[in-house]
Amino acid sequence: MPIPVPSILILAGGRGQRMGGRDKGLLEWRGEPLIAHIQRTVRPLCDDLVISCNRNQEAYAAYADQLVGDAEADYPGPLAGVIAGLAVARHDWVVLLACDAPMVDQALIDDLLRLAVAGDCVAMVRQSGYWQPLFSVLPRRVLPVLEQAWAAGERSLQKALLREAVSALECAEGDLRLSNFNSPDLLRS
Repeated sequence: MPIPVPSILILAGGRGQRMGGRDKGLLEWRGEPLIAHIQRTVRPLCDDLVISCNRNQEAYAAYADQLVGDAEADYPGPLAGVIAGLAVARHDWVVLLACDAPMVDQALIDDLLRLAVAGDCVAMVRQSGYWQPLFSVLPRRVLPVLEQAWAAGERSLQKALLREAVSALECAEGDLRLSNFNSPDLLRS
């Protein structure tokens, strides 16, 4: 089965609390902003790279085809960023990634896309029994489901996505591709 051309949605809209309030996607790792590492990996896969960011849009513009921000102020969380990104995505399938996961690779994304298309549903990484919603492929048609969840008060991206059928891509506990750089110490590696 051929892999469809997806939109790519990178979430970079958080407060960066664990990074002292700094914008995580723009923090340097190995001489470049984290967002540059991810963009280099996903750019060959798509013609619609969307970055959800609530600040520093001018800096992120160099890495994206489209920028979106949350509809509500005060950093309401990943679910808000996903809703905003799905609303502008140009393709039927959307790869969802976080800006602080610079070691993700094309093989992982391809595996998620194949799984999503084969099951005609959300595909999400599961690691040691835990879902990893920021490594997912979503059919764009889940947007109304996520909007309804939001309207009902749900703020958890994982819980909102699990309202639909989800296929799991099982990944090993120590899979480095899933490394999130959530502390300043990790950036020194």
